[in-house]
Amino acid sequence: MKDLQKNLRVALVQATPVMFDKDATIEKVCGQIREAGENGAELIVFPESLIPCYPYGLTYGFTVGSRTEACRDDWKIYYDNSVLCPSADTDKIGAAAKDAGAYVSIGYTERDYDNGTLYCSNMIFSPEGELLCNHRKLKPTGAERLIWGDADRDFFPVVESPWGRMGALICWENYMPLARVALYMKGVSLYLCPNTNNNPEWHATIQHIAIEGKCFVFHVNQYFTKEMYPDSYHGPAPGQIAELPVAPCNGGSAVIDPYGHYVTEPVWDKECIIYADINPDEAARARMEFDPCGHYSRPDVTELIVYE
Repeated sequence: MKDLQKNLRVALVQATPVMFDKDATIEKVCGQIREAGENGAELIVFPESLIPCYPYGLTYGFTVGSRTEACRDDWKIYYDNSVLCPSADTDKIGAAAKDAGAYVSIGYTERDYDNGTLYCSNMIFSPEGELLCNHRKLKPTGAERLIWGDADRDFFPVVESPWGRMGALICWENYMPLARVALYMKGVSLYLCPNTNNNPEWHATIQHIAIEGKCFVFHVNQYFTKEMYPDSYHGPAPGQIAELPVAPCNGGSAVIDPYGHYVTEPVWDKECIIYADINPDEAARARMEFDPCGHYSRPDVTELIVYE
């Protein structure tokens, strides 16, 4: 590993989207980026699919062999509020990153330029406002496959920073052992984990990743309640929303060090910005006795091939 700067201030934005409203959510995000920058953050991390929101609980009427026009109308709302990359929308986020002088990682629903497919994606911007990389979720989980396609390009992008290399896996991508190894092989020491997952046992996963990868893990989730859903939906959506728990997504964001310990304890049941001051050099210290793709590996016995 190259020499790393010793001090990094991180902001996890446990954010609430303006549900299904791209423009309003981007405006809110840009304000949160500037707020975090004013508080000294050098790396600002947002959750999975924050823009325009994670469509928790909606099926869009998918059944085997049939669809309805009302459900197409509902899906089109989500489509219209998804983000082209790059675009004027991403330029706004880049400008906010530049104003804050910070790296910014943010999850969003991406609309492809060339076809009608949507993707669950994550962008990273530089402190100069440049869009450095865009990662599409490799395999949407469960019914997510009804709205998001599989990643088809730019697998496992990694960004160089003064504090080490950073890369992201989105939500249940982190349950894919070979995907994690693909990031470890690229030397990631700042592991970004944008998420939409309330399960308490999820924290065992992110602690394991920190220990396994000897990296800092930045786990960030959304916070929203069912009352925040708009009332403009048709078809089965209103009934599905009514059946949701009060807070379908209630946070739990936290920073984990390379030994699996909490730098910040999980925060639940509110929208907030969580700050942490870390020494990235701890990722190198932690590899003294275990380096998963270095001295504690056997490439002569096992090998991972990534088709990039």
